[in-house]
Amino acid sequence: MKVRSGDVDLAVQVRGTSGPTVVLVHGYPDTHEVWDRVATVLEKDFRVVTYDVRGAGESGVPSTEDDYRLERLAADLFAVIDAVSPDEPVHLVGHDWGSIQSWEAVTTPGARIATFTSISGPCLDHMGHWSRKGLSIAHLKQFFRSWYIAAFHLPVLAPLFWRLYLGPRWAGVLQRLEGVKVKPARTLTSDAVRGISLYRANIRQVMRSPRQRFAPMPVQVVQPTRDRYIRTEPLDLERWVPSLTRRRIAAGHWAPLSHPAALARMISEFVTDSTPRRELVVITGGGSGIGRATAVAFAEAGSRVVVSDVDLAAAEETAALVGGHAYEVDVRSEDAVRAWAKQVASEHGVPDVVVNNAGIGHSGSFLSTSAEQWQRVLDVNLSGVVHGCRAFGELMVERGEGGHIVNLASAAAYLPSKILSAYATSKAAVFMLSDCLRAELAEHAIGVSAICPGIVNTNITATTTFSGVSSAEESRKQERASRMYARRGFGPEGVAREIVRAVRSNRAVVPVTVEARAARVAGLVAPGLLRTFAKLDVT
Repeated sequence: MKVRSGDVDLAVQVRGTSGPTVVLVHGYPDTHEVWDRVATVLEKDFRVVTYDVRGAGESGVPSTEDDYRLERLAADLFAVIDAVSPDEPVHLVGHDWGSIQSWEAVTTPGARIATFTSISGPCLDHMGHWSRKGLSIAHLKQFFRSWYIAAFHLPVLAPLFWRLYLGPRWAGVLQRLEGVKVKPARTLTSDAVRGISLYRANIRQVMRSPRQRFAPMPVQVVQPTRDRYIRTEPLDLERWVPSLTRRRIAAGHWAPLSHPAALARMISEFVTDSTPRRELVVITGGGSGIGRATAVAFAEAGSRVVVSDVDLAAAEETAALVGGHAYEVDVRSEDAVRAWAKQVASEHGVPDVVVNNAGIGHSGSFLSTSAEQWQRVLDVNLSGVVHGCRAFGELMVERGEGGHIVNLASAAAYLPSKILSAYATSKAAVFMLSDCLRAELAEHAIGVSAICPGIVNTNITATTTFSGVSSAEESRKQERASRMYARRGFGPEGVAREIVRAVRSNRAVVPVTVEARAARVAGLVAPGLLRTFAKLDVT
């Protein structure tokens, strides 16, 4: 169908016949076809509307560069909305320049828009205000990402480059940069040349004098983690959007082409429930110590929390503290952890953060540690982490929104001791596993951190087992260790704070406590000193 807006006719396509109306607005240099893969998924539950923006595809061509100003583009969008949904507000989704012009619409008072999902296209006014906050690393990074904007302002070279080189090779460019195979629209080159006016008619004018632009409806901002051109995280959107949900997708700039199913799911979820989404954190060994403190720390930061423990009563106490949910899980069993991961995903969703914290202590020389004791330590401290990483990591990768995995290692991972062979080996394996997994999952925007506490006052000292001693002597050693750790005075809350910081900053290795940091440095610059220290009995 054709919709008249000012002096141009817009080519509009409607898919599906029932459900809420979702309007998808394409960017530059695309046409409505960029949404085909997403629309195919959405049309099962929604009435999906796409259209070619002015100057693109089958829509009319404006006569002047001034006709590409944002207010004209917003007027086009309002004309489409009035034509396809005259009585009900629509749910709006924009990508790239489609998002930029959609921001113009949603920040216009009286817009009949129920929700807005923005992908890789900020409000230019918001960008303008942010650019005035002073020079920072984030500003410099965005400046270099936006090099092409300056190129598009070159009067002759930019159009000529599109006509002679970039246009004919666009399919290959997308495949190399985004990993997608797509047949470009037949109008691509002429659309790209005309679309340069989008930049020339708006960028300098808006950035020079940014306006106060507020969006009253719920807004979902989806940031592709491998976007080469724009990052929205630094923008102070909370200032302009009262109801804001931020999400990530492990994709490049053209997410509608490369990850249509994941993007369609995000759109569908937001249309169905537009309340701001809270981060979901899953913690093993959450019944006490570092696990419980971590649950409290994330809950205080506004996260939803799920904990597990072999002691269900202890896990339930933690859950009651944080308003979360508790499960009884033995991390030694892969089947049990996989079943729990599926249950969590079904009842609460795929977690954003997984903290593999469950662990046990053991002390004793290598020769005095039995095969059974070795196996018990490795089953809990290493295999438990492996099972958690695998079960939840698979779910995170499949979801495609990134996330973070935290593995509790120890300063013992790099601080050898003749009386901690089994424990130190298990933690060293967790340390290396974390680095390997971090490299593997980086392309999926999943960070991995190894947390390495030193002497922390938790109940692990009271449950640590000892090789080659009587039960009475083991009790005395447990009491002695507990007193020493208590005198050290560093509680699990300190580790929890570092875990939260590690997730927020995506740190790979986090030594916690002075002795842990000192051992880390010594291991790098003076490993012989640590080998000498290893000969001491520090039970």
